[in-house]
Amino acid sequence: MSYVSCALRAAAPRCLPASWRSPRPFSSTMGPTVKKSVPYQKTLKEEGSGSGEPSQPLPPSAEVVVVGGGSLGCQTTYHLAKQGVTSVVLLERDRLTSGTTWHTAGLLWQLRPSDVEVELLAHTRDVVSRDLPVETGLHTGWVENGGLFIASNKQRLDEYKRLMSLGKVYGVESYVLTPSQTKDLYPLMNIDDLYGTLYVPKDGTMDPAGTCSTLARAATARGATIIENCPVTGIQVRADDFGVKRVYAVETAHGTIQTPCVVNCAGVWARALGRLAGVHVPLVGMHHAYVVTERIEGIQNMPNVRDHDASVYLRLQGDALSVGGYESNPIFWEEVSEKFAFGLFDLDWDVFMQHIEGAINRVPVLEKTGIKSTVCGPESFTADHKPLMGEAPEVRGFFLGCGFNSAGMMLGGGCGRELAHWIIRGRPEKDMYGYDIRRFHHSLTDNNRWIRERSHESYAKNYSVVFPHDEPLAGRNVRKDPLHEELLRQGCVFQERHGWERPGWFSPGGAAPVLDYDYYGAYGQERHRDYTYNRLLGDEYTFDFPPHHNIIKNECLTCRNALALFDMSYFGKFYLVGPEATKAANWLFTADVSKAPGSTVYTCMLNKQGGVESDLTVSRISPGDPASPLAPTFEGDGYYLAIGGAVAQHNWSHITAVLQDMKLQCKLLDCSEELGMMSIQGPLSRVVLQEVLDTDLSNEAFPFSTHKLTTAAGCTVRAMRLSFVGEMGWELHVPKADCVKVYQAVMQAGARHGITNAGYRAIDSLSIEKGYRHWHADLRPDDTPLEAGLAFTCKLKSGIPFLGREAVEAQKAKGIFRRLICFTTEEKVPMFGLEAVWRDGKVVGHIRRADFGFAIDKTIAYGYIRDPEGGPVSLDFVKSGSYELERMGVTYPARAHTKSPFDPDNKRVKGFY
Repeated sequence: MSYVSCALRAAAPRCLPASWRSPRPFSSTMGPTVKKSVPYQKTLKEEGSGSGEPSQPLPPSAEVVVVGGGSLGCQTTYHLAKQGVTSVVLLERDRLTSGTTWHTAGLLWQLRPSDVEVELLAHTRDVVSRDLPVETGLHTGWVENGGLFIASNKQRLDEYKRLMSLGKVYGVESYVLTPSQTKDLYPLMNIDDLYGTLYVPKDGTMDPAGTCSTLARAATARGATIIENCPVTGIQVRADDFGVKRVYAVETAHGTIQTPCVVNCAGVWARALGRLAGVHVPLVGMHHAYVVTERIEGIQNMPNVRDHDASVYLRLQGDALSVGGYESNPIFWEEVSEKFAFGLFDLDWDVFMQHIEGAINRVPVLEKTGIKSTVCGPESFTADHKPLMGEAPEVRGFFLGCGFNSAGMMLGGGCGRELAHWIIRGRPEKDMYGYDIRRFHHSLTDNNRWIRERSHESYAKNYSVVFPHDEPLAGRNVRKDPLHEELLRQGCVFQERHGWERPGWFSPGGAAPVLDYDYYGAYGQERHRDYTYNRLLGDEYTFDFPPHHNIIKNECLTCRNALALFDMSYFGKFYLVGPEATKAANWLFTADVSKAPGSTVYTCMLNKQGGVESDLTVSRISPGDPASPLAPTFEGDGYYLAIGGAVAQHNWSHITAVLQDMKLQCKLLDCSEELGMMSIQGPLSRVVLQEVLDTDLSNEAFPFSTHKLTTAAGCTVRAMRLSFVGEMGWELHVPKADCVKVYQAVMQAGARHGITNAGYRAIDSLSIEKGYRHWHADLRPDDTPLEAGLAFTCKLKSGIPFLGREAVEAQKAKGIFRRLICFTTEEKVPMFGLEAVWRDGKVVGHIRRADFGFAIDKTIAYGYIRDPEGGPVSLDFVKSGSYELERMGVTYPARAHTKSPFDPDNKRVKGFY
């Protein structure tokens, strides 16, 4: 018998049994071992499971084929059947759960730093603890023993208090406990180094075999077909009459099923399945491990424990514990075996040892407790530790439900339901953009270096505190705009979005380049020393005002009082052109954009349910030169679209899908890489730009919301009079070869007027101060324009139909039952989002986005509120309430605004100061 204390001494190789001594590899091609056992009374492995014959005959066709019989495959099949899809087939190459699910720890924690994830987890909990037992009469193996989050310092407890405040919005019971209260709850715990804990009584654990077998029974009772021992060998993809690639059939060793829809729930094997259809699936396989102890007296009924600072979890396993975590040097599974089923790897104690040390510190009795078994199996991990879901951009009808980063059991119910909605109705019910494959630019999803580096960092940082201004160190410098080197020399501290390096803020300390990834010193890599960028990033790790608060304040106030230049070159820049471009534009965009060339319109794009898929600017253009990225040649009509760079792929895919479905004669062209974009904003912008641009910038000659081609420093540019910060200003869209020349000309002309460089941290502050919306913060696919205060973008007074119009009109007739509201606090306190909103003593919502407004010198926060009585949220309802915002368990009096607190009459953007 092995002992935990022996494992701890594994740092000295002479203490290790011979079978445990192995080098610490960077990666592994080892096959599975079947000698270890998982700590469950039952698994779905049976003798003869590899007989080679499918468990039942294949149907000739199906509406949906789900591939992979783990947690996600079973949940998706169940929810498809529950939502009325009777012709759904699940194909599993071996037995259900045989890949990763069978050995998973099965933990469910209800609180996460995301409102959507809290909702997804709540649904999983409902499915396994309530719905399935009622439907089938079977017990899924759900155990509600509670969860305990350990804080060893103030910052960690602050993070937990943020989760507690969010939990109040969703009715999740939780308590912050003192060390002594924690000891009373968990007598075996060492509390000497505790700062506090967060206790969630209704957290629990799931049994993989029990959950998946019950899901299978419930799904088949509703008409689904589940076929085991049936590996998929091919995906037939055919181009339709318009050249659009679509799923046609699934090939197996035992026959072919014709289907228009495949769902890839293959876990670690999802990348190989994607290749069969020509779809990139950006995930990696890694070894992920835990050990199971012998019986521990007094551990019965104790809550599960997550000690993030020690990077370890302790899961109650009857009268024992499972101990695991996330290490900085995980082993990559390089050559994923197609034959792998119900198998495990030998545990590398050199890698796992750090978890043992943390576990013994937290529960000292473990030092003298035996290890009953080790469980080291394959898991799939992604670049941002979020799953991969939704329809693949490459092939219509090919959906992803994979890459769950060892959270497939706890997220499975919520994500299975959303996938079913996605397949049946064209989009999920909730805002799933954070999981949507379209969050990654297509240039990244097959970039192996980027996938590997980012997946490693996300794994290694999984238990790190989630700070508001964190940035990755891995996978950087993949996409750089034409001004990158120029701004780097001037102290630009970059942020990474969509692969792009975009300006975050400007440090007076000089250049802070982002260096090649050092894997945090793992795998024999030498860690960077005196890494300026990393040090600046580390200084930002706080829930207070960051140390660079006053630098960002200067950028903001210089913009408000003089002028600032923002490099926004990472924006998506698309052309919609062709004989039916206007027909497409009328349908796609909520606003009337079919105006004369020279006009620019702020608009939204909606889904069928009326939710906002995008906000962007659309400019009507005239045909130009075939060789010019500024004004391409085309027949028919043309529109130039400028879209936030972080969501460019999402927009591209949304527009493309609509054009394909409507079979319109027009093209979408991507010039994002060919054009740079500079925004010059502030009361002195006209004075400075008049020296640079060869055109009259007066209000009469160049009104707000118009654009024209002109020259700057001898270079042709497209100038647009727009603002995203609430000041008079212009955007200059410039061919990349001319960007540095134009930039230098503007900075030279602005030098005597006090011009400054400014970054996106300033844009965040300035835009929230003015009340401008950020997509995927203030605006999401489950928010409508009426709820978000953007009714003015909808051409409801015209007779022109647009996508989502019927849903918006129905909502307008019925009333608005949630509304986006601006709040300010008198007390200067930092807020970042997720704070609970109280109205007259009742929770009515939570904050989506918050920042500090320097011109009004107040904290500003935006969040959607509801009437707790279920009535419509009118402006009178908003004005009549008394509000408080809860930050980390402390409430602060707040004032609700029905107009922007800064320049509510919108004079400054029109040049009236």
